[in-house]
Amino acid sequence: MRRWKHTERTYSAEEDRPLGGYLVTMAAFGVYTAGWATVVKMRGRPLPDRPLPWDVALTAVATFRLSRLLSKGSVTSPLRAPFTTFQGPQGPAELHEEARSEDVKDTVGELVTCPFCMSVWVASTLTAGQLLWPRATRTAMGALTALAGADALQLTYSALMAKTTSA
Repeated sequence: MRRWKHTERTYSAEEDRPLGGYLVTMAAFGVYTAGWATVVKMRGRPLPDRPLPWDVALTAVATFRLSRLLSKGSVTSPLRAPFTTFQGPQGPAELHEEARSEDVKDTVGELVTCPFCMSVWVASTLTAGQLLWPRATRTAMGALTALAGADALQLTYSALMAKTTSA
């Protein structure tokens, strides 16, 4: 334990870094993915030799959209509220929130406000879903991909309108 405290102290350079919380999060992710892998194996689902390029692209776009929705979306803020503090808006229908600095809430707050961190969990979940329930998962990923496309079109339209009306 003393060695760990020394490692935390020398690593953090006087910053408050929740390394213990990160370890717990990594362990939780390991348990989570092992759980999915066990269910896939128990169901006897064959693993593909390699992912199809279409599935990789669909998973990437769906992961992007769902990760942003979960970590930044206004409508999903009640899910993050126990671990975060509202700071203000951050773009269309998105919020800027800070992790609460209360032990484990700090680490969970960082996870749930970071779309990059969230994407690891989302991509793993979608991948497991493709193995267990391919049709339903691909349908949901198609909807998320369509939503990402619609978002891009909305932002493009708004930018074009702003450009043409300010001239």
